[in-house]
Amino acid sequence: QVTLVESGGGSVQAGGSLRLSCVVSGYYEAYTSCMAWYRQAPRKEREGVAALGSDGGIRYADSVKGRFTISKDTRKKTLYLDMNNLKPEDTAMYYCATQSGPPCREWAFEADRFGYWGQGTQVTVSS
Repeated sequence: QVTLVESGGGSVQAGGSLRLSCVVSGYYEAYTSCMAWYRQAPRKEREGVAALGSDGGIRYADSVKGRFTISKDTRKKTLYLDMNNLKPEDTAMYYCATQSGPPCREWAFEADRFGYWGQGTQVTVSS
């Protein structure tokens, strides 16, 4: 059983920063597999934000390139998302997800490919 727990969300003004964390417990290989951050705003579909593959490959959504950074701490089994220069359009519930398999750069933003999800953490950016 794999459990993912996100934290770090909150309310900030535009231009501010937040760091999201996702602690993984359970089946260890889930942590060394593809890991990704997704977000879902009200009345919108869930979308991929950033992904980190088992081969170290990284992918970002165009809307967050240059502002968000995905990373992980292997010892702490924690995935991070550093978000800078936040914009009101970044407001959403943010989820982390993991799935074992081949390097995921090509499929990391296909939500139905992921078998394990956290409960989400809310990010609200005001103008």
